[in-house]
Amino acid sequence: MTANEITSKRTLIEVRDLRRSFDEEAVQALRGVSFTIDQGEFVSVRGPSGSGKTTLLNILGALDTRFEGNVLIDSVELRHLPSPERFRASTIGFIFQSFHLLAALTALENVQMPMFEQKWRASERQERAAALLKTVGLEHRMHHLPAKLSGGERQRVAIARSLANEPKLLLADEPTGNLDSENAQKILEVLCGIHQERNMTMIVVTHDPEVAAATGRTLRLRDGQLTAEG
Repeated sequence: MTANEITSKRTLIEVRDLRRSFDEEAVQALRGVSFTIDQGEFVSVRGPSGSGKTTLLNILGALDTRFEGNVLIDSVELRHLPSPERFRASTIGFIFQSFHLLAALTALENVQMPMFEQKWRASERQERAAALLKTVGLEHRMHHLPAKLSGGERQRVAIARSLANEPKLLLADEPTGNLDSENAQKILEVLCGIHQERNMTMIVVTHDPEVAAATGRTLRLRDGQLTAEG
């Protein structure tokens, strides 16, 4: 790492004493979690079921703002967002285990869906969606409906869609969980390529040790607490 790279690093995510409970505090999902993530880091989150991984991801994605503590993304405090929906649309890209593609829309149309939050012309949306599908190796499948795509191809469409609005942060929840080993490896290669080419800040929740090994750093959760970093 050069001196310029060291000085150019900046903190994108800051989490301080994060706590989240459910059922009138009967369930303590997160108990005093603190960490920072620099812009451009590729981080995995691991832990057994019930450790708080999904709760953490929902909070970082501004899907859940009913927490205690401080969570800042690009210096914006998530607890005080006037419009979480607008913040998500402009700042966060999501990749889900179950793809969440619209069955009646082609791959090209699915990728365009987040773009309607922006004031782009139809031709601009189509050109951008086509370029993103080319990024994930699906330029030859852009006019196919999800039912005509394999699981791995559907996940690649979902990855392209997550990049539609040029987010600052990409969040992935078990992106290889529903895939066989061959397709899981392809998805991992796509994610690593995006990280390297775009210097994208990425957080992936995963049970797959190969996915975790490909990231630069791992946060380990157990019983709602951060137990280790590596």
